[in-house]
Amino acid sequence: MAARIKQGDAKQLLRSSYNFLLKCTYRVLSVGPIPKHIAFIMDGNRRYAKRNNIEPEDSHRPGFIALMSVIKHCYELGVRYITIYAFSLDNFRRKPEEIVRLMNWMREKIETFLEDDSFINKYGVRLYFVGNLARLSEDLQAAANKAMEATAKNTTTFLLVCVAYTSTDEIVHAIEESLPHHGKNRKQENTFDDFSIELAELEKQMYMSVGPRPDILIRSSGETRLSNFLLWQTDRCLLYNPSALWPELGLWNLVWAVINFQRHYFYLQKQQKLM
Repeated sequence: MAARIKQGDAKQLLRSSYNFLLKCTYRVLSVGPIPKHIAFIMDGNRRYAKRNNIEPEDSHRPGFIALMSVIKHCYELGVRYITIYAFSLDNFRRKPEEIVRLMNWMREKIETFLEDDSFINKYGVRLYFVGNLARLSEDLQAAANKAMEATAKNTTTFLLVCVAYTSTDEIVHAIEESLPHHGKNRKQENTFDDFSIELAELEKQMYMSVGPRPDILIRSSGETRLSNFLLWQTDRCLLYNPSALWPELGLWNLVWAVINFQRHYFYLQKQQKLM
């Protein structure tokens, strides 16, 4: 019994020490500027599954756990906007059965996320689904709309989920929406004389107009490609490519990214003023 008590005390001491270390880390970083928006390319789920003998159909589960952890750490750090690259338009080139499986998995995770009221309320998470949502299955569209409506009143943490998304599609969409014959901008048909698209108007039509430009873009697994993600919005943000696979991404990766942001903050601010 004494051994068990001592073992339990040791675990409690470790937990207390870890929590104290977390608080100290958050406090130290809060002295400097904190990024408003961090975007993530969640790379390495399948490699992680293969390395850990996880079945392919379960390969995204560790990644979902990592996402929940990232949201918690971003909240504690004071990062208000989080964007994730969940599903590219290019993924529709995969085998039909794999696409169906991924759609079902995303719908399941949206429902799981909404069921965790304590998590949503504690971190004040508001969900946005960003992209060409018409390409999604009807049940996934319904789940996404339900999630956005259910979290619409939350204002603390904004989670932007890029799904059925590529940056080139976003730019084409924004241009089409800005044309004089399209949508609310409809004018006299076939009249393009002296027509020009204002930059501010074009950016309003972007899928990503619901949030500010990212301050940091993190791609896990050490890859250095942007993979057609936020090409318009990342022209002046920091890029960070830790070797950790997405399910392995942890607090210390975020800490290093924030420290790097703080080191370059004044240069980035100067560049923003030149825009």
